[in-house]
Amino acid sequence: MPVSLPRALSEQAAELVVALTADTPQERAAARSALDDWKAADPRHAQAAERMEYLLGQLEDVQRIGAGDSRPARAAIHAALKPEANGKRRGARLATAAMLALSLCGAAWLGLQHYPPALLTADLRAGTGQWQQHTLSDGSRLTLNSGSAVKLAYTPQQRAVRLVQGEILVDVARDAARPFIVHTEEGSIRALGTRFVVRRVDGVTELSMLESKTAVQTAAQAAQLSRENMVVTAGQRLRIEAGALGPLGRIDAGSVSDAWRLHQLVVQDRPLSEVLDELARHRPGALRYDRAQLDGIRVSAVLPLDDTGRALHLLLTSFPQLRIRTVTPYLVLIDAPAS
Repeated sequence: MPVSLPRALSEQAAELVVALTADTPQERAAARSALDDWKAADPRHAQAAERMEYLLGQLEDVQRIGAGDSRPARAAIHAALKPEANGKRRGARLATAAMLALSLCGAAWLGLQHYPPALLTADLRAGTGQWQQHTLSDGSRLTLNSGSAVKLAYTPQQRAVRLVQGEILVDVARDAARPFIVHTEEGSIRALGTRFVVRRVDGVTELSMLESKTAVQTAAQAAQLSRENMVVTAGQRLRIEAGALGPLGRIDAGSVSDAWRLHQLVVQDRPLSEVLDELARHRPGALRYDRAQLDGIRVSAVLPLDDTGRALHLLLTSFPQLRIRTVTPYLVLIDAPAS
C-alpha cells in the first residue's frame, strides 16, 4: 500500500519536476541535476516525484510526436504552483493541472495515433481499434485491422497492393490474366491461390498462409527481376526481413481465420511484453511497461482485440502479480512490483 506523503514534499516534487520543461537545454539540464540530487537524498523524495515526473514525461512524448508546443501545458501546471492568500491546497490543483496539461497536447497526439502520415496517404486505411473490409474492383477482398494502411496499383498487367503498415487478410479473386501481388518494404508475395494474412510491424513482414500457396521474394530479388522464390503453402508462416526469407513455421489455419472473424488475439506461450505490444496496437493512447521487468512471464490465451480493457482484465486475472493502473483512459501503466 502506498505510504502517505507530507503535502510539502509533494509540492516540492511538483516544482522540481515542472522545471524539467524549461525552454533552454541548459535550464533543463540544471533542473534534471537538481531533481536527481533531491530524489537521492530521501526515498520519500523519489516516491513523491514519481507520479508527476511520469506525467511530464508524457508531455515530452506528445511534443516530440506532434512537433507541438508544450508551453500552454507547462503554464497550466505553473499556475497551480502559485501560492494563494486563502491557503487552498495545491496538491489537488496540481493533479487537475497535470490532467489539463495532458489534454492541451492530447488532441494532436491522439489525432496522430489514429491517423499517422502513412494512413493519411494510403488508398485504404483503418484507424486505431478499427477493422475495415473492402471489396476491390476485381472482386478480391481486403480486411484491414487496427492502424493498417495499403496503397493500390491496379493495371491491365497486374494487381498490386502495397502494405505500408499493419496487417491485412487477403481473399484473392481469380484472374488468369493478371497476377495478384502484395508488396512490402521487405519483400513481395505473389498469390498462387486465394487466402492469406500479411503483417508488417517494426520492419518485419510476416506471411501466414490459410489456403493454397504463394511465391515469396525478398525486396532485392523482386527489384532484380529474379526468378528465385520460396513457395509457402497452407498452414505455414514465413518471416520476411531485409534480404532474408525464413524461417518457416507452422500455424493452425483454422484458428487464424477464426481469430480474424472474431477480432481475437490467440497466443500460445508468448512473452507478455509481445502480447502487450499487440494490445497497444489496437488501443488508442498508450500502454507503458518495462519489458525487462516483465521478462519471464509467458502467456497462452485468447484475448479480445476489440475490447482491450477486457483483455487487460483477463491478463490481470491470470497473472495476479501484475499491477495495472489507469492514469487516464489514454494512459495505462503496467508493472509487476516485487512482493
